[in-house]
Amino acid sequence: MTFAAAIFDMDGLLVDSERTIMNTWIDVAHAHGVALSSADYLQIVGRSYAEGQVILARLIGREDTFRAVSARVREQLAAPLPHPKFPLKRGAHALLAALAQAGVPCAVASSSARDVIRARLDAVGVLDRFAAIAGGDEVERGKPDPAVYRLAAERLGVPASACIALEDSDFGALAAVRAGASVVTVPDLKAPTPDIVALSLCVLDSLDDALAHVPAWFGARDARTA
Repeated sequence: MTFAAAIFDMDGLLVDSERTIMNTWIDVAHAHGVALSSADYLQIVGRSYAEGQVILARLIGREDTFRAVSARVREQLAAPLPHPKFPLKRGAHALLAALAQAGVPCAVASSSARDVIRARLDAVGVLDRFAAIAGGDEVERGKPDPAVYRLAAERLGVPASACIALEDSDFGALAAVRAGASVVTVPDLKAPTPDIVALSLCVLDSLDDALAHVPAWFGARDARTA
């Protein structure tokens, strides 16, 4: 089958942010005497911000320590340099350009808040590639709940079943499939589980690899100016 639209996750898929955020949490936690590991942090990848904070608070332990670590992490991540702090992932620019040229409407469905999504995409010059944005702060439950994908599809005016979703995390892939979309998994910090591989239309090494699939996924369309 061919699809009418594409919906993208953001962190770890479009922008290389997950690794920087994870390393910042780990480094700041260690500075406060807490041995937070990458395996610990990976529990929150793909979850909503609120859910992630609950897990991190439990991992760090003392409430006052968590508040101090959280404040320091926010401070470091808000620092102006380097710019952009979260660069585009390999292949993202070329894929978005190809989709625009083919007239494929695109949206973002991210666990990050809507204003964070806009800021990060604007910083790397691709905000205008998206006709719709749905953020984790706009839905009651985060991924793997399908609400954010349903909201993105609704804002595009396209049934979720007519969309391809591109995701890096297991929770995100589950959310997309539960919304009715077909998911393409492009792993970032960790490999997908066998169950997620089975649910995926395909698993790609990078967004570069998605370019060759655009004609098959979206068929012949009227080209638009990229």
